[in-house]
Amino acid sequence: MTIPLIDRIDSYPTHKISGFPVRHGNPLLPGATFTHGGVNFSVSSENATSISLVLFKRGEREPYAELPLPDTFRTGHIWSVTVYDLDNLDDLEYGFRAGGPDPNCSPDRILSDPYAKLVSGREVWGQDPDWSDPYQHRSRLMFHDFHWGDDTPPRIPREQLIIYEAHVRGFTRHPSSGVSAPGTYAGLREKIPYLKSIGVNALELMPIFEFDEFENSRVNQETGERLYNFWGYSTVSFYAPKAGYAASGRYGMAGDELKALVRECHANGIEVILDVVFNHTAEGNHEGPTISFKGLDNDVWYMMTPEGYYYNFSGTGNTMNCNHPVVREFVLDCLRYWVVEYHIDGFRFDLAAIMTRDVDGTPLPNPPLLQELAYDPLLRGCILIAEAWDAAGLYEVGSFPNYHRWSEWNGRYRDTVRRFVKGDPGMAGEMATRYVGSPDMYAGRSPAASINFITAHDGFTLHDLVSYNDKHNEANGEGNRDGGNDDNSWNCGAEGPTDDPEIGELRRRQMKNLLTLLMTSQGIPMILAGDERARTQWGNNNAYCHDSELSWVDWSGGDLAEEMTRFTSHLTRLRSAHPAVHALEHPTGREVLPGLPEISWHGVAAYSPDWSQESRLLAVMRCAPLEGPEGDVDCVYVASNAHWEGREVELPWLPEGALWRVAADTSAAAPGDVFPIGEEPILGDQRSIRVNARSTVVLCSRIS
Repeated sequence: MTIPLIDRIDSYPTHKISGFPVRHGNPLLPGATFTHGGVNFSVSSENATSISLVLFKRGEREPYAELPLPDTFRTGHIWSVTVYDLDNLDDLEYGFRAGGPDPNCSPDRILSDPYAKLVSGREVWGQDPDWSDPYQHRSRLMFHDFHWGDDTPPRIPREQLIIYEAHVRGFTRHPSSGVSAPGTYAGLREKIPYLKSIGVNALELMPIFEFDEFENSRVNQETGERLYNFWGYSTVSFYAPKAGYAASGRYGMAGDELKALVRECHANGIEVILDVVFNHTAEGNHEGPTISFKGLDNDVWYMMTPEGYYYNFSGTGNTMNCNHPVVREFVLDCLRYWVVEYHIDGFRFDLAAIMTRDVDGTPLPNPPLLQELAYDPLLRGCILIAEAWDAAGLYEVGSFPNYHRWSEWNGRYRDTVRRFVKGDPGMAGEMATRYVGSPDMYAGRSPAASINFITAHDGFTLHDLVSYNDKHNEANGEGNRDGGNDDNSWNCGAEGPTDDPEIGELRRRQMKNLLTLLMTSQGIPMILAGDERARTQWGNNNAYCHDSELSWVDWSGGDLAEEMTRFTSHLTRLRSAHPAVHALEHPTGREVLPGLPEISWHGVAAYSPDWSQESRLLAVMRCAPLEGPEGDVDCVYVASNAHWEGREVELPWLPEGALWRVAADTSAAAPGDVFPIGEEPILGDQRSIRVNARSTVVLCSRIS
């Protein structure tokens, strides 16, 4: 006789607690998981001597049931229960009440599930909650019924990535965005054709794990403007997408809306990278709220001093204990979940140097978490990007434990390019090294280890980098004391807005110079959203608290925005079209054809570079074999003159029959500043070219 499968499943209740049929749950399923006939709830706590599951109906202040778990439902330090006959799971909210001798483990609090897949309480951005409710961030169930269809990750070779860093809300919140649901995942989805049009193929989203925009919210006393936790670098729940970023967040559909965005990106050849924050949480120090981790195992989740205080390597009050075995497992599980459930293609780790610290804060040469992330089978297809420093001064750019898997935000590239373009002395040699993928820092690794960037969310925008000498953060309400003081910016002759046409033209040229160097450098380039439109923050280099036009991308256009967008779009295509620019390996000087090395450095005279203190000219030719007939070679020559006087520059030798064509000249008026692929005009004089003051020229040639 064959026993029906449903009768063979061990899924019947064995106990009753508070009127609910239950059984011992599966401790291998953390969080809340649908099982046959019920929901499995599981939570880990080393300190708790008692755990209760607390159930709410959505929107109601008081729980409708509380289920104290018997000690027999505990395996090791994991408490688990399967609950049956739960009504209307769409409207179920839940939490845990933990009791124990640790003062943080107080039965007076209801704790959010660290593994919660959805969190309620902030479903509509900026909508004031009930501040008297002691349980602000309520865990919810998520249904896994999204239809992915034939979704396939683009799997773009690393050296061909062009990353675009964007803020979900800020990207489409401006009234000029023209989308149906401004400031949401759905609104961003409507802008995918735009992303394709500017040639980017990787979208890096600033934090989308659930956070509280009201954390440290305040009113600017001078302007009356409400200031928020806009950037979101303070995680409340690591498994839950930010509900306030979803047009459907109030209906519990944030997960599906985000998945639809990822699916559409993939269909258009765009990878999705998440900016994740595993260096601290929203619980802060001893004065901060208790949301989940503190009330379960404070001394497991956070680095504590011998005196019982919080180590503060993050600069935000607490520091996650990343290399504790329990926390390591949590981080791995979390990232696996986002890859499997949301089809995410990569992660950028905020203040990643903290992840190299031992439980007492000592930097480790071989941090177990980083090694596990590097070799984890589910994460093998993901790009892993480290912000290789922390707020306590640990700076590991170039020395971050990488296991030949990690890429790094190259802060030295950023600083060098900024200083070179504004004309600082003695930068030509350093610029040359950064330009070819920083082989001094990434020897034995691919140039793709270097994430090259000029600007990021933290600091000036590209427009402001060439328009301000100093930060202007008064709108933050902190007396202009916040934000960095080392921007290496130059206002080109006037601080902020000006009607001077010469200054305006110089700024335009400087922005193009910076973008041109970025897009022709080896490594992976990253563009800050809106830089291609010359977006300004009016000199604010720390706009973390502004949900306003100061932080939003302006889509209203204008001559400068249209010119810069066109220029950027052609540059990204130039990069993609020329393997000499995005070569997979660091240059060695080998010959690709007799007498034609893969890289050669030049100056005013060909093959005679000037690395002196006063040199402000970088000139380089790179050559790479093309796919197709043997002997076909791609050559790109770049000359960037950061001097205030023009230079007549002798061009390097090309084989007979090959001709230089002008791909870009930042000193030329649009549309002659950059040309579409295949439409580059032949250079009139093949022996030399004029590189005007503070300008960059890109030439290309195909040798057949």
